[in-house]
Amino acid sequence: MKLIWKLRIWKDTRGQDLIEYALMAGFVAVAAGAIMPGVATSISTIFSKISSVLTNAAAQG
Repeated sequence: MKLIWKLRIWKDTRGQDLIEYALMAGFVAVAAGAIMPGVATSISTIFSKISSVLTNAAAQG
């Protein structure tokens, strides 16, 4: 029974697309920051806010 659950979890790819889109958005943001230095500050602020929100969510969960 445990083997069946492990196989189901291993084959589960439902969250994979979301992660791929998030990584692509991150790469685009980093590229934009490298090309346009004025945007780099805004991008850094956004990533800092995301990081703090995720840290707070992990601490509460």
